[in-house]
Amino acid sequence: MKFNKRLIAGAIFAATASFALSAHAEGVDKITGAGSSFAYPIISKWAAAYKAEKGVEVNYQSVGSGAGIKQIIANTVDFGASDAPMTVEDLEKNDLTQWPLIMGGIVVVANIPGNKQGELTISGSVLADILMGKITKWNDPALEKLNPGKKLPDLAITVVHRSDASGTTAIFTNYLSKVSPEWKEKVGEGTTVNWLSKGNLGGKGNEGVASYTGRIKGAIGYVEYAYALQNKLPYMDMINSAGKRVAPTMKNFGAAAAHADWKGTPGFRVVLTDQPGDDSWPITGSTFAIVHTNPQNPAQVQAVLDFFKWSMANGQKAAEELHYIPIPGSVAEMIEASWAEKIKLK
Repeated sequence: MKFNKRLIAGAIFAATASFALSAHAEGVDKITGAGSSFAYPIISKWAAAYKAEKGVEVNYQSVGSGAGIKQIIANTVDFGASDAPMTVEDLEKNDLTQWPLIMGGIVVVANIPGNKQGELTISGSVLADILMGKITKWNDPALEKLNPGKKLPDLAITVVHRSDASGTTAIFTNYLSKVSPEWKEKVGEGTTVNWLSKGNLGGKGNEGVASYTGRIKGAIGYVEYAYALQNKLPYMDMINSAGKRVAPTMKNFGAAAAHADWKGTPGFRVVLTDQPGDDSWPITGSTFAIVHTNPQNPAQVQAVLDFFKWSMANGQKAAEELHYIPIPGSVAEMIEASWAEKIKLK
């Protein structure tokens, strides 16, 4: 039996082209996310490497954790990111699931003439008093006691805080509520709070706080560690729960993160502030990725999971370069198991 080679070749080409066209039509070449400015530096770095390797664009907007949660609930993005973990009740109510994607430190930054990174120290209780407007000058006796031998200026303190609903603020105020009963009673914790100091200023995102603090002499603010480094802002050492002076380092962030009980905490809802241990950095936190458990577009959510699986496997070096603590391998396995259990992609 003779075969027409031209017809066979044409049929093979048509079938191949049809398959390629179908695969491209079904494929995802772009995913969108929004939320945490705390995690923006590392998500951006992961996104650039992922696009170069996989050809998939990750468009992530640093709009703050509160806005990120609103956008994922409204289904206007494929994933949200928040430094303040959602409650199990809110996750279930909104058909969502979350998991930790990175851990890192929040630092106190101060614009004092001549001040260098790590040169000055502050405690949680004194920090709370500054933010409540009880301490208004840098040469206050409480600050001088913490910094013997340091010449502190007779300079007014300007408090700079987040103006948007912020997971960084939630972590920061959670810490303050643990170390200052007065702060807990008068201010409390949350993504937004009522700042009591006179003349305080609000900046949008970690970027806004870093910008204001860098420009205003006497300013004090709080930002994710990478922003302090990128903007060359002098950060302060802190007194931790063990009464030890500690610096913001990978080792000390890791010491705090070592106490995380991801397995035993529903919804991975772990808060890492004021952890025990001589080396623990007191204001350590996590950023959580959030997706729908019954997504309207399963292919998009599958692409999100592919991106974060790739990040956990290939993004550790990039995370460490930006002074984040990567998710340990054992926790990554728990995260992937939770995806299989909770997210319906078929």
